[in-house]
Amino acid sequence: MTTIAEHLCQRLRDVFGERIREAGTARGEVTVEAAPRDAFALMQDLRDHAEFQFDQLTDIAGVDYAAYAQDEWITQEATGSGFGRGVDGFTTGRLGLTGPYGVHEIESNTGRRFAVTYQLLSVALNHRMRIKVYADDDNFPVVDSVVPIWNSANWFEREAFDLFGIMFDGHPDLRRILTDYGFVGHPFRKDFPLIGNMEVRYDEERGRVVYQPVSIEPRVLVPRVIRKDKRYADRFDEEAASDG
Repeated sequence: MTTIAEHLCQRLRDVFGERIREAGTARGEVTVEAAPRDAFALMQDLRDHAEFQFDQLTDIAGVDYAAYAQDEWITQEATGSGFGRGVDGFTTGRLGLTGPYGVHEIESNTGRRFAVTYQLLSVALNHRMRIKVYADDDNFPVVDSVVPIWNSANWFEREAFDLFGIMFDGHPDLRRILTDYGFVGHPFRKDFPLIGNMEVRYDEERGRVVYQPVSIEPRVLVPRVIRKDKRYADRFDEEAASDG
């Protein structure tokens, strides 16, 4: 039996055709990929088309696909999560300050590093969908602003610009929203150093707060390893004996 999400996905393919690069469903959710050159017109039609009526933008998020799906912890007995992970971090954000703005230049292992995802809602039809747009240029990611379509995109796009460095062409006031105006770099990029670039301190001679290069040494913290606990050993032995 065709689900509502699958039916919506098929109608999107039928109506928009080649303007959609990919369309699919997963866990009952519809995701569509659009090229940057087609994204603005596509989303405008999704809002105005009588069959879709996506009149509400609920969220925008940036994504950095550098080193996508790679575990940063390497040991002989590495696990993907929890306290059993190793201690030799190799992600570029852990390696210190080099290159422009004190960061490492890294590339995506998927061939496309930066993307923007849009969460849309049709109040009238009770439909939801996600649109994903990959930026063409990894070094200077740019997509069109959708503020003229949904005014709620204003702060969402400023957030993605602030944290990921993604530019939104046509945004009426694209400036930082979460970090300070003098902040260097973009914190959610995977090449952003974990120790940061700048720090602030109070200068008693000047009588004010001053900015200076970060003085913290880069380091990798050792995660706690959970081992067998003697407090529970006797109980486990008793259970094993009773099972035997």
